[in-house]
Amino acid sequence: MSSRTPAETESDPAIAPAAPTQPSPAEALPNALTPEEHTGIRVGSPSHAAAGVPAVLSSLNHIFSQAGVVRGTQAMLKLNQKGGFDCPSCAWPDPDDHRAPTEFCENGAKAIAAETTLKRVTPEFFAQNSVNELAEQSDYWLEQQGRLTQPMLLEAGEGSTHYKPVSWDQAFNIMAAELNKLASPDEAVFYTSGRASNEAAFLYQLFVRQYGTNNLPDCSNMCHESSGSALKETLGVGKGTVKLADFDKADTIIVVGQNPGTNHPRMLSALQSAVRHGGKVISVNPLIEAGLLGFKHPQEVVGMMGLATKLTSQYIQVRINGDMALFRGIAKALLGMERENPGKVLDQSFIKDRTTGYEAYRKLVEATKWDEIEKHSGIERAEIKKAAQQIASGSRKIISCWAMGLTQHRNAVATIQEVVHVHLMLGAVAREGAGLCPVRGHSNVQGDRTMGIFEKMPDSFLDKLGEVFSFSPPRHHGWDVCMSIKAMHEGQGKFFLGLGGNFLSATPDTEFTAAALRNCNLTAHISTKLNRSHLITGKRALILPCLGRSEVDLQNGMEQFVTVENSMGIVHMSQGRLTPPSDQCLSETAIVARLAEATLKGRSTVPWRELYGNYDLIRDKVEAVIPGFENFNERVRTPGGFYLYNAAREGVFNTPTGNGRAVFTAHPLSSLEAAPGQLVLQTFRSHDQFNTTVYGLHDRYRGISNERRIIFLNPDDMKSRGIGPVKPVDITSHWNGETRVARNFLAIPYDIPAGTAAAYFPEANVLVPVDSVAEVSNTPTSKGVLVTVERV
Repeated sequence: MSSRTPAETESDPAIAPAAPTQPSPAEALPNALTPEEHTGIRVGSPSHAAAGVPAVLSSLNHIFSQAGVVRGTQAMLKLNQKGGFDCPSCAWPDPDDHRAPTEFCENGAKAIAAETTLKRVTPEFFAQNSVNELAEQSDYWLEQQGRLTQPMLLEAGEGSTHYKPVSWDQAFNIMAAELNKLASPDEAVFYTSGRASNEAAFLYQLFVRQYGTNNLPDCSNMCHESSGSALKETLGVGKGTVKLADFDKADTIIVVGQNPGTNHPRMLSALQSAVRHGGKVISVNPLIEAGLLGFKHPQEVVGMMGLATKLTSQYIQVRINGDMALFRGIAKALLGMERENPGKVLDQSFIKDRTTGYEAYRKLVEATKWDEIEKHSGIERAEIKKAAQQIASGSRKIISCWAMGLTQHRNAVATIQEVVHVHLMLGAVAREGAGLCPVRGHSNVQGDRTMGIFEKMPDSFLDKLGEVFSFSPPRHHGWDVCMSIKAMHEGQGKFFLGLGGNFLSATPDTEFTAAALRNCNLTAHISTKLNRSHLITGKRALILPCLGRSEVDLQNGMEQFVTVENSMGIVHMSQGRLTPPSDQCLSETAIVARLAEATLKGRSTVPWRELYGNYDLIRDKVEAVIPGFENFNERVRTPGGFYLYNAAREGVFNTPTGNGRAVFTAHPLSSLEAAPGQLVLQTFRSHDQFNTTVYGLHDRYRGISNERRIIFLNPDDMKSRGIGPVKPVDITSHWNGETRVARNFLAIPYDIPAGTAAAYFPEANVLVPVDSVAEVSNTPTSKGVLVTVERV
C-alpha cells in the first residue's frame, strides 16, 4: 500500500503515517472510525493573539508545498478578487469596496492549497490500495493523497475490494438504473454540502423534485438550521440582518459560541476595525480562544512585528450550554436598569409599535431568579450586569454573532431567540450598526438554501418551480440529515448521492451512520478529494471527480462562471482560472444535469444539455423562480455582485403571526445538566482543519502539535479522576440508557469551566447520538454530549 508522507511531516517520523495495516479478513468491513494510534503529541502554551507571522508562514508553506510556487501564486492572486474565484472555505463576506491583493486568511490558504495540489489520486492508486487498507489510514493521510481524477466504481456487494475505473456514461447509467428501479422516489437521499454553487444547487433540487422526492438533506441541517428556525419565528427571515459595514458603526459586538481565529479568520479584521472605531467586543465562550483575545494583522507592519490589537473588552467564560441563561440574565439586568431610569434604556416605542409578545416575555424574565440564572450559566450576576451595561450604552447599537456553539444544543432555537430578545428590547435591529449575524461555516451553504436545497420548501417556491418547468413538484416534506440516516439504517433509504461533502465524517453517531450507508444499494459522491465517506459504502459505490472552484469550467468551448451567496446575503460571481487536474473532472453542474438526463429521459421537458452548456440559461431560470434575482445575469456581472433583499434588515418582519411584527417568544429556562461523575462535552475543530477536512495535525493557538486524538479537560476534573496530563483515557457518552465509546484519547489540562470538556470532530462524532437533536430544528447536539472519562 502507498505510504507517501505529506510534506509537512517529513522531518518528524513521529507524525508520519503509520506503516500500512494488513488487510482485515475478507468478511471484515472497512473501519468507519479514525485510527486510534497516537502521532507524537507536543504540548505548548496557548497563544494570546491570532494571525501575525506564524499565519503567513503557515499559509505559504501549505500553498507552495502543495501547488508549487507558480500555480500557488496564481491561485493566491485570484482568490476572493473581483473577477477571480470565491474561497471554498468559509462564508465571511468580502469587502464591498477596496480589496487587498491577498484577500484571504490562513484557512483560505489551506483550502486553496488542498484544491490546487499537484498530487493526484489515479486509477493506479486504487489498484494498489484496497478499501480496507485505505480505511486504516487517518483522515489527514487520505486528504494528503491529492485530487481525484477518474470516475471509480466499487462492487462491494460482489466481494470486490478495490475501486475500478469506469467511464462517465457508465457511471450515469449505473445511477440512473438504481434510481429507476426503486419502489418509490422517496427511497433515495440527495445530500448537498455548502461548497456547491448556486447553479449546481438549483439544477440539483430541480432534478430531485422532478424525480419525485423532497429528500434533500444538507449540511445546514447540522449547523445553522437552528438559526434559521429561530430567526424565522422571531424576525420573519432565516438569515442574518447585518452588512459588513455595520461593524464599524456598532457600539457593542457580542461574539458568542464562535471561534473566529480558527473558523472565520477574516472576521478578525472586521473586529479590529470595529474596535479602532470605538466599538467594544464581548466574547462568550467556554474556552479562552486566542482569536478572541487579540489580532496581529498580517497585512500591517505592527502585526508582522508581533504587536496585537486587543479585541475583547469582556470575556465571559460561560459553561457549555449556559448561553440561554446568560442572555436571560442580560435581559433581566436591562429590565432592572429600565426601572431605575424609565425610558432611558429600552426602546419602548420599538417594542410597542414593532413587536408582539413582549409582556409575556417580560413577566417570564422577571420571574426568573438570579440564582437560577447563575447556576445555569456559570456566570455571576455582577459579570452579567457588567455586560448589560455595555450593551445598553451609547446608541444601543449592538451586533450579535454566533456559530455552532449556540446551534448544536437541544435548546438551540430557544437560546438564539433569547439573543434576539435582547436586540428587540433595545430596538437593535433594522438600523445601522445593529442586528443579528449568524456566521455561516461553508462558502455557499446560505446560497444552496436560497436555491431550494431544503426538505420542506414553502408552497410558494414549489408553485413557481412547477409553473416555470411545467411539472407538479412533490408536496410532502422530505428527510433532513438525521431523518435520512435513520431511514437508511431502517432500510427505507436505498440510494445515496452526495453533492460534495464528507457525509460519514460530518454526521453524528459514526458507527450508526456507517451501518446506514452500508444498507444502501448504491452510495455515490461528487468530490474533489478522497475522504472516509468513499470507504464506507453501499453494495455499490461511485466516486465522481469534479472541478474545484479555482479551475476553468469549459462548456461548449466557452468559459463559464458560477455564483455564490455569502453570510450577509451578497450574491457574486466566481470564475476559476487554473487548469483542472484531469480532463475527466466535470463541473458539479454538468454532473447533475447529465444524471438528470440519464434518469428522467422522456419524463422531463427540461433542456438539461442546454442548461449545463451555458450557465446564463440556468441563471435565467433562477430569476424566473426565486424572488430577488431580477436581472440576475446583468447584476451578478457587476464587480462585487449584489445584495439580496432582506426584509428584516429593512424593518419588515414577515413573521408567522402575519401582523408584520417581530416576535418575543417565552421559553422556560434550561441547560444541559450532567449527572454526578459526568461531564458536558462539546466537539469542535482544530486550527488545522476546515469542517471535516484535516489539513494538518496541529492546533497552534491552543498549544497542540502533532495530535488530534485529545480531550481538553478542566485541571480540577482531571485531578478528581486521577488523570495525569497527556495520559490516555476512554470517553463514554450516555444517552437514554445507551453508551458509545471513543477510545485512547490524550487528556490535556486546559482553561475550561469545571464539569465540561472538548474534543475534535470527526474523531469524537462517534459519541454523539443520532437521536439527540435540537428541538424544532432537528440539528445534532454535537456541542452538548454527556460523557464520563476513564483512565486507560
